Amino acid sequence: MILTPKIVARIAALGFAGVLLQLSFFSQVELLHVSPDLLPALVVCLGLLGGSLTGAVSGFSIGLFVDCLLVESLGISSLVLMGTGYLAGLFRERADFHGSLVPALLCMGLTLLAELGYAAIQLLLGVDAPVSTLIVRDMLLKSAYAFFLGWPTYLVVRRVLRPALVDVPRVQRQRQPTVLGA
Repeated sequence: MILTPKIVARIAALGFAGVLLQLSFFSQVELLHVSPDLLPALVVCLGLLGGSLTGAVSGFSIGLFVDCLLVESLGISSLVLMGTGYLAGLFRERADFHGSLVPALLCMGLTLLAELGYAAIQLLLGVDAPVSTLIVRDMLLKSAYAFFLGWPTYLVVRRVLRPALVDVPRVQRQRQPTVLGA
């Protein structure tokens, strides 16, 4: 990805819109008593398209913005989302596996990892919360929702960042040769 000031502004606008969508819409929607989480999917898509540095920086920024808006302990969401974006970017840089289900599967797996990391940090900080099997069910459902949110999120992020993407081949039409006199 070629980072110019306009592309950085687009990434910041994507992060801002993602946080606003998460806090105003997705946190109010409950499917099976669990609300989907858009932010790990957004960070994974940014990491997949931009690489490990772009994924880590955008994950940290989005997480810090969420922590500031929710008046929580600063750094928990930013640490988890930074790791998520870095791992997605590392997958882009190291793996040579391309397919139509890669963004959705990566969003699902890294959202589960992000939820586990967030729970581990909360437990290490001494948050007194009852631990039950419902937490595991919620984590699995959030990762399943991330699978379904992953593909549309990837398409939107790819569309917004299209001018900066290096790997996207331009589709050119092949001209059919014409035969004179036929």
